[in-house]
Amino acid sequence: MSAPDPSSDAKIPVTVLTGFLGSGKTTVLNCLLRQPSLAGAAVIVNEFGAVGLDHLLIEASEEQFTLLDNGCICCTVRGDLVATLKELDAKSRAGETPPLSQVIIETTGLADPAPILHTLMAEAELMTRFRIGSVVTTVDAVNGAATLHRHPEAAKQVAVADRLLITKTDLVSNEALGDMLQQLEHLAPAVEQTIARNGEVDLDLLASLPADAADVTRIAGRLEAADHHDHGCGPDCHHGHDHHHDTHHGIRTFSFVIDKPVEWGAFARWLDYVAALKGEDLLRFKGLVRTTDDPERPLVLHGVQHVFHPPARLDRWPSADRRTRLVFIVRDIERETIARTLVKFAAIDAASLASPVLAAA
Repeated sequence: MSAPDPSSDAKIPVTVLTGFLGSGKTTVLNCLLRQPSLAGAAVIVNEFGAVGLDHLLIEASEEQFTLLDNGCICCTVRGDLVATLKELDAKSRAGETPPLSQVIIETTGLADPAPILHTLMAEAELMTRFRIGSVVTTVDAVNGAATLHRHPEAAKQVAVADRLLITKTDLVSNEALGDMLQQLEHLAPAVEQTIARNGEVDLDLLASLPADAADVTRIAGRLEAADHHDHGCGPDCHHGHDHHHDTHHGIRTFSFVIDKPVEWGAFARWLDYVAALKGEDLLRFKGLVRTTDDPERPLVLHGVQHVFHPPARLDRWPSADRRTRLVFIVRDIERETIARTLVKFAAIDAASLASPVLAAA
C-alpha cells in the first residue's frame, strides 16, 4: 500500500451507469443528457454483440459519444475503454473538443462494474486525469425482485452502487414498490435510493460521491443502525454489525469501528494481504483510519476487489468521533474472517473491534 496521495478534486469524475438488462439505463441517460450543464460531458456506451441498437437511441452529439461494441466492457474490451478515455482527454486538452467536465459510462446489462472501477484505479495514466465519481445502478421495479434472485450480476450491480435508481415505478402498485425498496434496503442498506418516474431523474444523480470522511461515516452509521434494527439490539450490543444476504448470492455488508489508533505500516500490510487473499470477493471497501503517527488527520481508503486507491490524508476529522471506521461489501466472506486477519496482521486489539454504536457526526 503506497503513501497518501494528494487531493483529486481537479480530476475528471467518471460516473458508471449500470443495471440489468431492460432496467431503463438508456432512457435515464437520455433524460440526463438533455440537461444543459452536461454539455461538456462525454458518453461511453458499451453494447455486447456485433450488432448494437441501444446506441442509436441515445441523444448525444457525435463529439460527445463513443460506442464500445462487440464485447463486454468488464472483460474483453477493457483495453478499448482505457484507449477511449485517453483519447477523450487528449482531444479535450488539445482544444479539438469542448473542455471535458465529466464522463458517463453506460455498461451492458450483464456487466460486472468492479473491473471497470479497477481500470480507473489501476491504470497509472488514467489516475492522473480521472477519478471515480459514483456508481449508479438502475433497478426495474417490475422485474427487479425476480432478477436479483436469479442473476448474480444484478445483485452485484446493486451491491457496488453508490446510488440506486428505481425505474418503471409507474407500472407497479405502491405495495409492490414498497416490497422492492425493502428488498434493496436489505441487499444494500447503506445506498441512497432514488425513484424515477417515466425516466425523469434529477441531475443530482450524477453528483460525485468520493470516498471521503463523511461518506465512510454515513455508510458505517447506516449499516450499524440497520443491524440494531434487524436484530432488536440495544446500543451496547457487540454482535458484529453483520448483514447476511444468502438469497442474493452470498453478498453481505458489515462494518468495524476500532477505538484505538492503528499502526499504519501493519495496517497497510493487512490491506495487501486481504486484497491478495480475498480480493475477488471483496466487492467494495471504504475506510476512515486513525493512525498512530498522525492521529489528528485521518486517512481515507477506497478499494474494489484487488485494487486500492492510494490513501488520502484529510486535514482534520469531520466530527468529534475520531475512531477508525471500516466498511465492507463482500461475497461469501464472513465478518469473523476479516476480524481474525485484522488481529493477526494489522496488530488490532481484538477487544477494540467490539465497539458501541457510532457517535453522531
